[in-house]
Amino acid sequence: MSKIEVDAITQQSGSTLTVGGGASKTVVADATTVTLGRCGGTVALASGASQTGFGRTGTVDWQTGSIKTATFTAANGEGYFANTSGGAFNMNLPAGTAGSIVSVVDYTNSFQTHSLTIVPNGSQKIGGIAASVPLSTEGQSVTFVYVDDTEGWKNVQDSTSNVIGNVPYMTATVSGACNTLVTAPDCGNFKVATFTGPGDFTVTQAATNPANNVVDYLVVAGGGGGACNSGGGGGAGGHRTSFPGGTKIAVTQTTFPIVVGGGGAVRTNGVNSTFSTITSAGGGRGGCLANGQGGPPHPDAVRGGDGGSGGGSGGAHGGTSGSVAGGDGNQPPVSPPQGGSGGNGQPSANDSVPELAGGGGGGAGGCGGNASPSVAGPGGNGTANSITGAAVTRAGGGGGGKRGSGSNTPGGPGGGGQGASENGTSVAGTANLGGGGGGGSNVAPKAGGSGVVILRYRFQ
Repeated sequence: MSKIEVDAITQQSGSTLTVGGGASKTVVADATTVTLGRCGGTVALASGASQTGFGRTGTVDWQTGSIKTATFTAANGEGYFANTSGGAFNMNLPAGTAGSIVSVVDYTNSFQTHSLTIVPNGSQKIGGIAASVPLSTEGQSVTFVYVDDTEGWKNVQDSTSNVIGNVPYMTATVSGACNTLVTAPDCGNFKVATFTGPGDFTVTQAATNPANNVVDYLVVAGGGGGACNSGGGGGAGGHRTSFPGGTKIAVTQTTFPIVVGGGGAVRTNGVNSTFSTITSAGGGRGGCLANGQGGPPHPDAVRGGDGGSGGGSGGAHGGTSGSVAGGDGNQPPVSPPQGGSGGNGQPSANDSVPELAGGGGGGAGGCGGNASPSVAGPGGNGTANSITGAAVTRAGGGGGGKRGSGSNTPGGPGGGGQGASENGTSVAGTANLGGGGGGGSNVAPKAGGSGVVILRYRFQ
């Protein structure tokens, strides 16, 4: 045995091999052994250098700088991150020799949707069978080692534990003038987004657990406008909600445009409100007085409009033989219903009899009232909901207008405007409650109230 102790070995190329540590650098050599370094020291290869002969320890070099998104051929000793979110593709294995090793992992947790197929080289085998194998488990990671030509590539590690960071609840933001996002006063674990006008609800971070990526909603459309002389009250805007106890809307990390429907002008339907897949229909317009001039009234003028809730029909005089039915509610149909139908108008036998009166507009909680001689129909009731943390009644129908003196006709609770008696006062539907506008007598009827969209989700 021979032993040489040196401070440094310097190659003519100018690179330096540092051997050992401390005051002296040591190379111990004999016929079979070369010892580099010292106990507790480190042997490092220079940047860009390569090594041979040291063998492998069952691990791979992960190719973090090259995420795979399309079919590729793997190399011995390398591990890959496969992103199949854009579609399935293949990983072709290299020609295996004993000890060859290849690994792959599901980069975007999408193997269950778009698989990665492992393809052997030529007639070589995977697990003793000369055939390809798909990886189709979410978050799967696999390591293959080539053993011999009998079994070929053997799977020595298969993990589906998919250890990822935990985001327990979603986060979101709200945009749009006057729209708000506050903590629900009834429970500190929920936030409430209230849209009184157009804006965006943006999920900025989805929860790790899909069960927590859900939103309760209340979507109320604009109420319909009331109609003229002895006219019907406007129907309330459609009222749709999941709170409490209904089916929530599943959301993703994206932006959801919000539409808040405006109230309908006089004799005009209200405007729809929307969030995600939920659309509430605008309330139906009130029906107007129609003078038959000795013949039947025109039904399109007298009948209230269809909508989320139906508009009340107007009075008619001069030859009509019966009352005119109010507009239909829950149009288009949804379950549970988004509103009730409008009330019937009251006809008169001739122009000299002041019996004319309009029906009340339908509300979310009930139909509009039918008119009787000189008594207009009241607006249908709205519906109370506590999605914000406090019970608020919304979507009441407008009261019908009538001939003759006396009291004005009440609108339905929940923003429905009152209908006018002769020389009385009609009232518009309440803004952001979706109430129907009141019908008129000798005074002008009023417009419906705008709708609202309210969302509620858990944030902690």
